Amino acid sequence: MVYYQACVGGLAALCYVLLVSQPTRKQKLERRGGSRKQDEDHPEARWYKAYSLAVAADWLQGPYLFSLYKDEFKLDEGQVVSLYMTDVVTTAISAYFIGILADKYGRKLCCMIYCVLYALSCFLTIVPVVPLLFLGRILGGVSTSILFTVFDSWMVTGFHKGKLDEEGCDLTRTYAATSVVSSLVAILSSILGEALVWATGTKKSPFLVSVILLWFALQAIWSSWAENFGARASSNRSVPATSRSVWSILKTPSIVALTFVSTLFDGSMNLFLFYWMPALSSLHKTSGELPYIIIHSNLMAASMAAALAFNIIMDKHIVGYSRLLLGVLLVAVFGFVKLAGAKTEAGAFWLFCLLEACRGMFGPAVGYLKASLVDDDTRATVYSVIRTPFNIIVVVSLLVAKGNNSINGVFTVCSLMLIAAFTTMGVASLRHMP
Repeated sequence: MVYYQACVGGLAALCYVLLVSQPTRKQKLERRGGSRKQDEDHPEARWYKAYSLAVAADWLQGPYLFSLYKDEFKLDEGQVVSLYMTDVVTTAISAYFIGILADKYGRKLCCMIYCVLYALSCFLTIVPVVPLLFLGRILGGVSTSILFTVFDSWMVTGFHKGKLDEEGCDLTRTYAATSVVSSLVAILSSILGEALVWATGTKKSPFLVSVILLWFALQAIWSSWAENFGARASSNRSVPATSRSVWSILKTPSIVALTFVSTLFDGSMNLFLFYWMPALSSLHKTSGELPYIIIHSNLMAASMAAALAFNIIMDKHIVGYSRLLLGVLLVAVFGFVKLAGAKTEAGAFWLFCLLEACRGMFGPAVGYLKASLVDDDTRATVYSVIRTPFNIIVVVSLLVAKGNNSINGVFTVCSLMLIAAFTTMGVASLRHMP
């Protein structure tokens, strides 16, 4: 445990150094020679506040969902898998329709609905009645789809309509900061979750606290967010006209490539989430249980450090976004190839940190590219469709993970997926992707 504590301390120090080296709004305005007076409050503070609360509710309950089913509710493995499949399939099916509704009726409204639906899901999850548990997973699946598509759509459109670039803000910096917020919230949520379970003696408590967080998120969104819509929300054009616009965007080579690359990368990382604990446990030679919370904090700290480094790299224009993604994918391939033959616990641990660092850079880079390639008028719909293949990969991952003890084989498959992603990204970068 002392080793992992020392590691998290070192990674935290690295994050601090990178944090104090971050580019600022003031520096950007000075480079422009602008004289705009900066507001007392950061113009994106409302985004970070609401998003951190919304994602905290998700991080807090995630680690305890299926252990609650198995350990406290005594459900058999088949029921647990069915509940998980219900969640994932609902996310996949609902994604497209959620995007359309968000573009038509408002992204702010949809994000508020997320808070309500996820709170209901939490309440239903702690009731040990199987039909209600399935209803809870359906609501959870819809909520997940909103969290990973509509929130992002609101943020980007709000950035453009609010002309925040003139306030010294930068969308690259926003995506990096959002990634840092998510990782930091993940660390704090894991600590809080363990404390709640220890204090109450039940794994239901994180879900109840998640409801409180969702209430505060709802209040933050209601009071501080401006509504934004798709450009055709109030037009008299028919639905097929909008649909053609969406599909014409989706058929562009850059979007196709980005969707394929994101699906393979996120799919491999999803398998990584399934297997990192058993992989590390199989290499653990000393007595006693591994300190998984501290290890998880290390992984999130590595992700934070990478996101902070990403911001500095892009501010200095060291490399383009697509070329950076090429490097990230190549490093991720290396990580999975080495993991497939990992011999020591420490070696596997640092390879896991390396993969989390890849994710810390990959997310902001892809987010910025999507923001630059997709129009605001159909942003939520397009984002939802782009994420659908990943939801399918998650289902396949679950089927692969079920009863599969060949951890090295799974990591080899992940490396092959990333090689395909690297090749695709290489071709796309040659086609003048930013």
